[in-house]
Amino acid sequence: MRLGMIIDYSGGFAETVELLQEYERNGLELVAIPEAYSFDAVSQLGYIAARTEKLELMSAIFQIYTRTPSLTAMTAAGLDFVSGGRFTLGLGASGPQVIEGFHGVKYDAPLGRTREVIEICRQVWQRQPVEYRGRHYTVPLTKDDGGSGLGKPLKIINHPVRSEIPISVAALGPKNVALVAELANGWQPLFFHPHKAQRAWGESLEEGFAKRDPALGELDIQLQIAFHLGEPSPEAVQAIRNQLALYIGGMGARDKNFYNQLARRYGYESEAAEIQDLYLDGRKAEAAAAVPDDLVDAVSLLGDEDAVRQHVVDLHAAGVRTLLLNPLAATDEEKVAQVRRLSEIVAETSS
Repeated sequence: MRLGMIIDYSGGFAETVELLQEYERNGLELVAIPEAYSFDAVSQLGYIAARTEKLELMSAIFQIYTRTPSLTAMTAAGLDFVSGGRFTLGLGASGPQVIEGFHGVKYDAPLGRTREVIEICRQVWQRQPVEYRGRHYTVPLTKDDGGSGLGKPLKIINHPVRSEIPISVAALGPKNVALVAELANGWQPLFFHPHKAQRAWGESLEEGFAKRDPALGELDIQLQIAFHLGEPSPEAVQAIRNQLALYIGGMGARDKNFYNQLARRYGYESEAAEIQDLYLDGRKAEAAAAVPDDLVDAVSLLGDEDAVRQHVVDLHAAGVRTLLLNPLAATDEEKVAQVRRLSEIVAETSS
């Protein structure tokens, strides 16, 4: 199991980058940058590539609707180039609130579009002239397709550092997870419950793995997780509750909330309904209080060393191979020290 860090887009970027080399000396191997509707992730990843030498980099995630497939491939190849082969392309569909509300692009066919984006990216990186006729993307666009008739198949000019850049996909729904298990190198689930993951996704993973190319290797489950070694502050625990309430209760319409559906698949049927009712009614504090304690504990990495060690064992047994940490310690020095100790605990559990 390797340790990574997710750098929050809401602030502290420059300060965290200043500490990355210190984190790396203390066991950190990967840094991931999200891209919601804040600053773009590409410029930040490029900046980190210039400031580091060994840390792996990952997008968490690029939204499939906001770049053409070929531009996505070019961007990944460019980041892999400036980092010397350290980049993983993290992709995801996001949701209609962001895609339609911020970008003005129709949110349709996330499953089919994800498959086609992955397939086109791999053509580009292998320097094939891009020729693709899918349900959602047609390259080149011919006159019959509504183009000028001047387009022709082109291959990327530069030679990518790697012809097979790793692809990681954020997915929660059963069909999307099956697609990830079939095609991707990595999977970025959110709110991963190690004891209920099989219940939520077991059939989907089995379906995808049955079609998986063995050359892709083991699926790397890359888990964003809040982390604190020792008793966390009540404020830190409350922040986790608030986040769960926001996602389960308010991230999407009542009948179009992927996180609420996940909580139900975990078995929290009545709790998910109550959280959503309260949140959509504007009673956010009550919605947070309704989040089950078991869920808060399962989707975070909090507690003394024995508790953290057992949780690491449980996560590994459930298939998690990368932790994307959100350290909750009060100071930078404490955060670095806790990452170092966690790296030692991980090493101990795998020995």
